[in-house]
Amino acid sequence: MGKAKFGIFGDGKELAQIAMAKVFQNGDFRSGYYRDQTFMFAIGQLTIQEYFAQLYAHTDVTADPSSAGRLMNGHFATRLLDENGDWKDLTKEKHSSSDVSPTASQMPRLVGLAYASKLYREVPALKKVKGFSVNGNEVAFGTIGNASTSEGMFYEAINAAGVLQVPMLVSVWDDEYGISVPKEYHTTKGNISAVLDGFKRDKKHAGYEIFTVNGWDYEALIDTYEKAAAISREEHVPTLVHVQQLTQPQGHSTSGSHERYKSKERLQWEAEYDCNIQFRKWILSEGLADAEELDGIEAEAKKSAKEAKEAAWKAFNGSLKIDFDAALAAIEEVANNTNKNTDELNSIKEELSKTVNPIKLDSYRAVKKALRALRTEQKSVKTPLTNWLKNADETYFDQYNSKLYSTSKNSALNVEVVDAIFDDGASQVDGREVLQACFDEALKRDPKVFAFGEDVGKIGDVNQAFAGLQEKHGVNRVTDTGIRECTIIGQGIGAALRGLRPIAEIQYLDYLLYAIQILSDDLASLQYRTKGGQKAPLIIRTRGHRLEGVWHSGSPMGMILHSLRGIYVLTPRNMTQAAGFYNTMLKSDDPALIIECLNGYRLKEQIPSNVGEFTVPLGKVEVLKEGTDVTIVTYGSMCRIVMDAADQLEKYGISCEVIDAQSLIPFDLNHDIVESVKKTNRLVVADEDVPGGASAFILQKVLEEQGAYKYLDSKPTTITAKEHRPAYSSDGDYFSKPNIEEVFDKVYDLIAEADPENYPDIY
Repeated sequence: MGKAKFGIFGDGKELAQIAMAKVFQNGDFRSGYYRDQTFMFAIGQLTIQEYFAQLYAHTDVTADPSSAGRLMNGHFATRLLDENGDWKDLTKEKHSSSDVSPTASQMPRLVGLAYASKLYREVPALKKVKGFSVNGNEVAFGTIGNASTSEGMFYEAINAAGVLQVPMLVSVWDDEYGISVPKEYHTTKGNISAVLDGFKRDKKHAGYEIFTVNGWDYEALIDTYEKAAAISREEHVPTLVHVQQLTQPQGHSTSGSHERYKSKERLQWEAEYDCNIQFRKWILSEGLADAEELDGIEAEAKKSAKEAKEAAWKAFNGSLKIDFDAALAAIEEVANNTNKNTDELNSIKEELSKTVNPIKLDSYRAVKKALRALRTEQKSVKTPLTNWLKNADETYFDQYNSKLYSTSKNSALNVEVVDAIFDDGASQVDGREVLQACFDEALKRDPKVFAFGEDVGKIGDVNQAFAGLQEKHGVNRVTDTGIRECTIIGQGIGAALRGLRPIAEIQYLDYLLYAIQILSDDLASLQYRTKGGQKAPLIIRTRGHRLEGVWHSGSPMGMILHSLRGIYVLTPRNMTQAAGFYNTMLKSDDPALIIECLNGYRLKEQIPSNVGEFTVPLGKVEVLKEGTDVTIVTYGSMCRIVMDAADQLEKYGISCEVIDAQSLIPFDLNHDIVESVKKTNRLVVADEDVPGGASAFILQKVLEEQGAYKYLDSKPTTITAKEHRPAYSSDGDYFSKPNIEEVFDKVYDLIAEADPENYPDIY
């Protein structure tokens, strides 16, 4: 009827999904994609009316529990959290992690969902943790289309799960196409199970059990899924079910018919081998029902679907009508109480009243137009319209903009601040030892905490912050991984979705790019796209900024800030501040990226006596040096460089106030920086990103959001790295990244502009 904007469906794959649903148990998790509606119906986690509510983008979470209208249809999720943001008992229901559109992006998370079962079964201390697992018996079920198996993260996930030996059951829905592109363009040999044959386990090597089955053969599907699920559940062996000879009668989506690109012969075959048609034939041949009974079932199904569609549309429309009627009434009331532009107001009302199937923006625009027409009218006359707009802004913010971060009592912003305590006479140690002590305490305190990544286990990471901790806490708590950044993050996301507290290490910030897509599309959007229905409090530990060469001294902070909204981004200047951030985040239910200073592990620091308890608050800047002439905002490794430059500038009579931002997301929640600018009337931002990167982000925050532009006597200045990647060697670093002399010169020139007599040109 044209009432929904877009549709994408799983027609032609129903029978396999019903078979899979029969072996899906309470506590199990799905990580799939947008063609699994039959499966969701079959496990009882989606109603027909909810399906249509999502199609209409109904923003009521009770109407669309998957996403509250935030995701297009076919993107499913169950609500793992209660209304307060606390975990439900995940052992009592069947679950689906929240779908994302980018193909194969469900695979990294799938590894983590399965890995959690391994930990719940093998870590003795987790036996006492209730509400998340029953002895690790839960299977993680993944689904993916045959064309999407060409994505790199599919192979990375398959390999990771094979190495880890986790209860993961992957179903490949193979209809031989990827939109219009046939299988020979997608897959070597045109057959993904043939390609993966080398992953099969044998007597000498662990691996997969791989099954192939036709998607229209009901008995074979039932038998196959029973075998595959039993192997994964009981033996913790990953399995793959390649479901072949499927169809897609609706084409890829409502955007176009499959008749455009499929041959006449293929279309004829699909008409005959549609799984529903074959299932009907099987039922009749087995004498389970006669044709009349089946016709009756089909007629009743169509009737039920139509009724659910109409009920969903009525509920959706009803939610819109409240605001629509109120907007019309407000415009009419104001028009009756003013002599200004009444014709225009009546015209606006008339146009709105004639709108067919009005949506929220129609009413919102009309009210704003009416207020423009009344811009010279007294405020009291406009009250009905301004009240409507105020209520609409609050309502629509909740419906479309809320829950990017946690708003529960366990939000990172609610963690109590506990100051670090330093004993008198405490010796100075390498910075990495502060982290080592912090991680040791975290592992002792909470059995749900575990750390993993490249070289994290046996040698304790390349900078030794986990040295000795694998031997102390066990191989499952501090463990190595292969070189696979994307699935390291996915492993963490999935485990965090199941109540664990992973610390996932990306060895260098430069290599976060391997995982930036999954961080952005999956983790960063998770709380938002489920409207607080799911959370994955993953901590990503990495190290960056200056060291040596193109790929070991990166600081792509602008890219990170722009792509990872939904994840807190923390940039401690030393390892003590980093430890405080780890303690804060482990007490919270938000995800965070913590970027340690790559060149700071051997610098000397004191270990706080409360190293496992003290916290560093998010969004709180720290003044490292007070001053009166210029405010310099920086973070991370640049703090030491700026402080050295500030000491040198002081010898020339220039007083610098140096502020460590510490936390980029969130940024300076108390607006302390503008208070500094009010005093100094000058602002410099120094960082190691490219020009216009993180420095531009900071300027927007300080100048626009905090309004510091009003207090400036000089133009704001940025000190950044060059546009190219940093060159190798000490000289390469010096001439690629900001250095002490550059900071000195930029600040000196800024002061000289206002006082050239006392600060003549140096060069």
